Amino acid sequence: MNLLIIAVAPVTIIILYIYFKDKFEKEPIAILAKSFLLGATISVLITAVLGTIANHLLPVIDDKSILQQLLKAFIVVALVEEFSKYVIVRYYAQTNKEFNEPFDGIVYSVMISMGFATLENVLYVYQFGFETGIARAFTAVPAHATFAILMGYFMGKAKFSKNRILLNLSGLLLATFFHGAYDFFFFINFIPGISIGAFISLIIGLVLSNRAIKMHQNNSKFKP
Repeated sequence: MNLLIIAVAPVTIIILYIYFKDKFEKEPIAILAKSFLLGATISVLITAVLGTIANHLLPVIDDKSILQQLLKAFIVVALVEEFSKYVIVRYYAQTNKEFNEPFDGIVYSVMISMGFATLENVLYVYQFGFETGIARAFTAVPAHATFAILMGYFMGKAKFSKNRILLNLSGLLLATFFHGAYDFFFFINFIPGISIGAFISLIIGLVLSNRAIKMHQNNSKFKP
């Protein structure tokens, strides 16, 4: 039970944070819950299928090959995982009538991502224990949130723009870039001290995410 709380607590905090940042026109709880569940199920299933294919196409033969770890981080992991979330935002959330302002892109993207992150976090914590849960509460889980906010920022703009395809893909690629950079520096930890790059990329992502939230808040059509 304690492990479950450790795994779920950081996700819950992030969900509540984003929910209350949606100041002017909150989304229906039922649709948010469905988005979360789709992230925890369909998104995970897509990741499992595409991840298996990518692993066969781009296998890591040499663990200390920087190029192979680069491909693994950015394509096998980052692109596959972010695409699995992108599909749900694009074809479920973005088409919903409740998606009626740009900030909703952030809200739904985060909900879907946190569904994915919850299942992932539970598996990691039960496999590796309490210390892993604490570490991931301050690293991997917030990282998933920043990727989602960056994606959601552009997908929120896309819904109300003539350049929908370009903006949607910009969100996917930016989330993939930060996700890939975060993982890559951990994957090449055979280079002493290089893991600091992951924390730097996370901090940059957090700063950009905060700006993205404020920009959509300030431009909300529901703002008094």
